[in-house]
Amino acid sequence: MGDDSRGGFAALDPCVHCGFCLSACPTYLATGDESESPRGRIHLMRALERGELTATDDGLAQHLDSCLGCRGCEPACPSGVGYGRGLETARERLTRANGLPARARIALGVFARSWAWRPLFGMARVARGTGLLRRLAGPGRLGFLSGMLDATTPIRERLSNRALGTRRSALGGAAVAMPAGATVALFRGCVMNVLFDHVHEATRRTLEANGYRVVEVQNQACCGALHEHAGDRAGAARLAERNVTAFDGVADFVAVNSAGCGALLKDVGHLLGTEAAGRVAGSVRDVSELLAERGPRSGGELPLTIAYDAPCHLQHAQRVHREPLAVLRAIPGLRLTLLPGSDRCCGSAGLYGVLHPELSRAVLADKVAAIAAASPRPDVVATGNPGCLMQIGAGLTAEGLGVAVAHPIELLDWSYERAGLYRTPADPGSASPALPPSGRPS
Repeated sequence: MGDDSRGGFAALDPCVHCGFCLSACPTYLATGDESESPRGRIHLMRALERGELTATDDGLAQHLDSCLGCRGCEPACPSGVGYGRGLETARERLTRANGLPARARIALGVFARSWAWRPLFGMARVARGTGLLRRLAGPGRLGFLSGMLDATTPIRERLSNRALGTRRSALGGAAVAMPAGATVALFRGCVMNVLFDHVHEATRRTLEANGYRVVEVQNQACCGALHEHAGDRAGAARLAERNVTAFDGVADFVAVNSAGCGALLKDVGHLLGTEAAGRVAGSVRDVSELLAERGPRSGGELPLTIAYDAPCHLQHAQRVHREPLAVLRAIPGLRLTLLPGSDRCCGSAGLYGVLHPELSRAVLADKVAAIAAASPRPDVVATGNPGCLMQIGAGLTAEGLGVAVAHPIELLDWSYERAGLYRTPADPGSASPALPPSGRPS
């Protein structure tokens, strides 16, 4: 039987069950159960391919569904096992045989339709603006959901006004000119497009400040990553086709500031198998990759202690490591730290927190504990994925740690504004007042 007919199962062939993956697997570390490890799940996936287990087997479905899909096992594997490809094929078989759980079906139906997710996230944004979510945030189920939505608050609003020290009038203007570079189309997505639109605007400004010309693209859709992770390959392909049609040939690069979206878009050539999809996939870059290519140029001082937490789908799926750190190191005065476990999943993983809330929180607990034990404790945890920002932010709030969360691009944008790299017709570009020595969240 050829590899094509076997799908992603062929990528599991190099596995020799050595166990190097165990210490890199968050669900195994949380449970101690071999069936919740990559090695155990590979045994199950091989049994599924050979027909020794059927796709309707409850135990098989339980253990494969409880995988975060973080792919942290891949860089730990000395044999080069393509665990993610195998999981992708296995979950597609499970979904075809069993359908999707009701909660997943409803959620994916919402994300597939902009007329559904746009007002839903819009209402969450309004609630965020009232301060109600911050008051409700806490350790319980409702409190954790409130904390997740509150964590989408822009960092400039999260930190106290005294720490902010910026003038809003300077934002939204043009970047101080640099030599013209490549054209970049901004991927806006769904959650990012409403709850994190401030990150999109920061992305536009920082790219322009580094010489890129940013263009907007109409008729975009959700990236489809949630559908693909759930085994709904057909749903992911429909959304991917819309995005390929929208982005093909419009710019030199497609800039993505969501790690999960970027991983899916870089893989649309594999997902769709068309020349157009291959072209678009080859043009996709995480925003940190584009900025690191141009330096990035340095900004103004931000005297904050930042702990960087690497999103799984940026470091493991896209293999982007140094570029986000280059972005943060372009900010003078920033004290950058990498905490133990910063390369490990936070437990967000798309819909995982909805489908497996207890295990999701158990995985998060180690990360929050590392942040709580840090000395000095960071002012902000920076990470480049919306789900991670929301999950970690809610966990920090639930523990009462007083640590904010932000996208690295938000911080670079703040630094650029302070350096006077943006200007408007009413304000030709003076720098903002200085920050005080620390900027704790309000």
